[in-house]
Amino acid sequence: MEKQIEELRSNAIAAIDKAAKSLNDLNDIRVKYLGKKGELTSILRGMGKLSAEDRPRIGQIVNKARQELEDLIAEKNEQLKQEELETRLINERIDVTLPGRTNPHGHIHPLTLTLLQIKEIFMRMGFSVEEGPEIEKDYYNFEALNLPKDHPARDMQDSFYITEDILMRSQTSPVQARTMEAHEPNSPIRMIAPGRVYRRDDYDATHSPMFTQVEGMVIDKGISLADLKGTLETFLKQTFGPKVKVRFRPSFFPFTEPSAEVDISCVMCKGKGCRVCKGTGWLEILGSGMIHPNVLKMSGYDPEQVSGFAFGMGVERIAMLVYGIDDLRLFYDNDLRFLKQF
Repeated sequence: MEKQIEELRSNAIAAIDKAAKSLNDLNDIRVKYLGKKGELTSILRGMGKLSAEDRPRIGQIVNKARQELEDLIAEKNEQLKQEELETRLINERIDVTLPGRTNPHGHIHPLTLTLLQIKEIFMRMGFSVEEGPEIEKDYYNFEALNLPKDHPARDMQDSFYITEDILMRSQTSPVQARTMEAHEPNSPIRMIAPGRVYRRDDYDATHSPMFTQVEGMVIDKGISLADLKGTLETFLKQTFGPKVKVRFRPSFFPFTEPSAEVDISCVMCKGKGCRVCKGTGWLEILGSGMIHPNVLKMSGYDPEQVSGFAFGMGVERIAMLVYGIDDLRLFYDNDLRFLKQF
């Protein structure tokens, strides 16, 4: 029995020292010799067969061997843990000499860039920036702008109506009426109203059911068509360059009289004629005119005392010409290949 215990002890010590290369290996050795069904445990269970004289002596030898193996396993366990930690530190270390990983940075959308430029130009000319609700009353969207109840623009096929009296605004002109109401009658106003507008348009290369618009208005004593012409020429030359030519064509808008479409010489061909301008050398850029007396009266202003002009433009159209973009949908597709160019 003593020889068997000594042989078992020697084998266990050798296994702990040489065979245990990992914590899993060490655990297998512990189970083999010290587990419930381990070899040393089996000897203890068989001591009942020994004589009364041999039992205490053999029990002492077995317990001593067991304690020795437990101590060796504990020591080896700490050694293997330290080795594994050192291996991980080597394999997972951070090389501080490598360049840092930078997070990708976003940038301003081309429509927002264009809108900021438009705001900056008009603010330098003394205009304030006014805002209004996108869900608007029919009165402010149409009636206060000299568009009576039977006007075609009120057709359900042209505008997004929520109720008979509430709709998604089809232009930012309602902000002009609200601004006049908020001021003392006949007090001077110089403002622009940027924002999103909504119309029942197809989603194609040149149309969108939602787009961005900037409306402008100036009211004061003695305002004339010459003031309108000078203001818009200043804006357009600062936007498209000092060499751009500007022309005014007679037109019709219910809220202005007289009214004019404003064209610029084609930015693609410099006025020579191309596919973009359809060979004319000119591009329609915005609508404008002198504020209709009825619009002034509706908002408490006296057309005998003051006059004014108004204009409106689509920001997408300005951006398309500034950046040479031929498809309006690119602004809304969220394609990073397109957006990263700006």
